Amino acid sequence: MTAFTATATTAAPAPTIDGQARRWLQVEALAVFIAAAAAFGRLGGDYIWLIPALLIPDLAVAGYLAGPRIGAFVYNLIHNWAIGLVILAGGLALSITPLALAGTILIAHTGMDRSVGYGLKFMSGFKDTHLGRIGKHAAAEAQAATARATRPETATTVAG
Repeated sequence: MTAFTATATTAAPAPTIDGQARRWLQVEALAVFIAAAAAFGRLGGDYIWLIPALLIPDLAVAGYLAGPRIGAFVYNLIHNWAIGLVILAGGLALSITPLALAGTILIAHTGMDRSVGYGLKFMSGFKDTHLGRIGKHAAAEAQAATARATRPETATTVAG
């Protein structure tokens, strides 16, 4: 009877992003938030309106009423740098100050969200983002996932 040993690595899915990369992305997002807020003021925006205007893009969460697939699409459409930059550039190119201000709001909002860990949404659910899972137990879940990912299960002996 011959026995052989096979080594299988079965690790849980790795966390979306490691802690160091996540922190760098959050610092970057904070810098973008500050720059966009400064641009808002430089373009003539009244800072008294900045705070309420920053909340408007969160109305995109209403897309989740149609389910997680549509919700993630709508949320991600509004919460990305490209849309805000296109609107800002369009407002500047066409000399339409309210449009440029709207672009700075979208950029600032995205920076604000990402600086505190809210990222682009996955279709698996609102709490699953490209910056990791969000919510009450997110930190513990991320640590457990990292531990599982770095601890492969090995050495299965099969007799034959």
